[in-house]
Parts: sequence; structure tokens; C-alpha cells
Amino acid sequence: MAIGPAPVLALLVGGFQTALFLFLRGRGGARLAISLAAATLGAWAGDAVGGRLGIDPIRIGDFHVIAASLVAWGGIWFVEVLSILGPSNASDRRP
Repeated sequence: MAIGPAPVLALLVGGFQTALFLFLRGRGGARLAISLAAATLGAWAGDAVGGRLGIDPIRIGDFHVIAASLVAWGGIWFVEVLSILGPSNASDRRP
């Protein structure tokens, strides 16, 4: 069984975008692994969308980098919004 290049490149793009977000944000917290998973799945979905639309000028083979990066950022921001809107721990409250 051989793994195609799309999941591997999605993991690389998702990891890079998560690392860039962590660098810009300054802290990752416990949701870093969830952000990485969302970015990787988003990059994989973005590649599929980019393949359907066919408008991505930057490609690595058949992998659509721009579309994958945009949807990976969407996955990261989705996790961040859910973490803000979700319930908070009692230890996070400040007196």
C-alpha cells in the first residue's frame, strides 16, 4: 500500500501554517494539537477544492498550495473561535 503525496503535503502545509500561527499568536496552549489536526484536514480539503476550481497558480505537482493554505487557516481560526465560545475552566478565571 502506497501513500499518495496529498496527505503528506497536507501534513506539511498544515504543520507550517500552525507553526506560523503559533509564532504570530505567541502561545498555543492545550489546543495546539487540535489546531494542527484542523489545519492538516483543512489543507487536504483545500487541495481538493483547488483541484476542482483549477485556479491555483502555485502547485507542487498536483497539490494546490494556495487553496490548501487558505483552508488550513480557516481550520485554525475555526478551532480558535470554538475555544473562545466554548466553556472555560474555573482555573482560567481571574478574581
